[in-house]
Amino acid sequence: MREVERLRRELMATLNGDPWYGPAVSNILDGIAADMAAAHPIPGAHSIWELVLHMTAWVNETKRRLEGGPHSTPAEGDWPAVRAMTQEAWTAALAALRQSHDDLSRTIGAAEDSSLSRQIGGAQVDAIGNPVSYYQTIVGILQHDTYHAGQIALLKRAVKEKRAPW
Repeated sequence: MREVERLRRELMATLNGDPWYGPAVSNILDGIAADMAAAHPIPGAHSIWELVLHMTAWVNETKRRLEGGPHSTPAEGDWPAVRAMTQEAWTAALAALRQSHDDLSRTIGAAEDSSLSRQIGGAQVDAIGNPVSYYQTIVGILQHDTYHAGQIALLKRAVKEKRAPW
């Protein structure tokens, strides 16, 4: 199996599969209504809805970078604002999250293994000056999704319990 195909499968498993760390993002999001998604049960923390919009923005940004775009913040912004707090808007936010992953999955699947070591975004470098590769960028979005999946799981629990989970 090609390495880009393995990475593509990991991306989709994180969203809607059986990742090794626990429940996929879509499983964690199951049963969350708009009012739960918009709640702020932990003072100073983002809401589930804000996290979903943030994740979507960064998946879209990752796709743009892998397709040759320069290093930048997402077009939607780092933390896009929740606009209308309706069930329809929440359903649309979840659909956009799924669509962003589907789009990135196609971009990754279309790549060749030989591109994995290629520097992305022109001259993008990391915090210590090393070139950022196609591979690092894909692994980075997997880590990003996983990190925020954990936050969503804690917020879901906190909303259900009407108190912080600690």
